[in-house]
Amino acid sequence: MRLYYHPASTCSRRVMLAAIHMGTPLELTEVNLMSEEDRRRLVALNPNSKLPVLQDGEFTLWESCAIMQYLADRTHGQTLYPDNIMARADINRWMLWSAQHFAPALGVLVYEHIWKGLIGNGGPDPTEIDRASRLIAQFAGVLEQHLAGRDWIVGEQLTLADFATAAPLTYIGQARLPVTQYPKLMAWLARVAELDAWKQTVPAW
Repeated sequence: MRLYYHPASTCSRRVMLAAIHMGTPLELTEVNLMSEEDRRRLVALNPNSKLPVLQDGEFTLWESCAIMQYLADRTHGQTLYPDNIMARADINRWMLWSAQHFAPALGVLVYEHIWKGLIGNGGPDPTEIDRASRLIAQFAGVLEQHLAGRDWIVGEQLTLADFATAAPLTYIGQARLPVTQYPKLMAWLARVAELDAWKQTVPAW
């Protein structure tokens, strides 16, 4: 299986976290999103022009959470995505929550504070920062409440839900993500950060 990714992409990191933790072998192809040629190749794989993309023979799959689930189903003996239908539904719920609500709000601040300047689109927009910060407060509060008395998001062990939710917090310092005032969230993130998979996928820059 081949993964098209970029190490600075938090959606790519979701997949890498799961693959490394499960020991799932992947052939990696880094895509330079600043290259017009690489962008054209990416659109041929994913019409959304987004990373990551997985190729498994003739099958091409995009959307990071879908890729994580597929890799788990392809990995014998993994524990991140158990067979129990209720456990999977709960994991799916939090993965979709992260993709739909939490990560997009965090992504606005990552763009405004990091990527926007790097690609020459000017400085941070205070209106966008305020809007995203209010959304982050709403959804971080949901996660904070849920983590009361828990080490992990679903059940009593690490699952795909933890990686799907933690990866968008990669740039917590650089992007000034307003989540450090949530002690249960920060304690959970610290547990994730101790994992070998997390340490192996920290962006180099």
